[in-house]
Amino acid sequence: MGFLDFIFGTKKRQVAKFLENDAIILDVRNKSEWDAGHIENALHIPLNELNNRVGEVKKLNKPVITCCASGVRSAKAAKFLNMNNIEATNGGGWVSLKKKL
Repeated sequence: MGFLDFIFGTKKRQVAKFLENDAIILDVRNKSEWDAGHIENALHIPLNELNNRVGEVKKLNKPVITCCASGVRSAKAAKFLNMNNIEATNGGGWVSLKKKL
């Protein structure tokens, strides 16, 4: 197993673990990106709105898998959610995450 396999295999296992625990998918891309395509049944809260809408996510009382276009914004979102006592992991880009589902 190479280094990249180790890193990406770990992410895949983490996503699978979250899905087993009834996680929700949170897409943090902007509206035009969302409108161009998204994962069915995902929750859409753009990253720039997440601070004001974190209560909505808390009320769901479920673990969260964040996604965006490439994984950068979703990493920031997962870190922010974890800092607000919400179990979250970065699912990366939405297209690759959709393939894992």
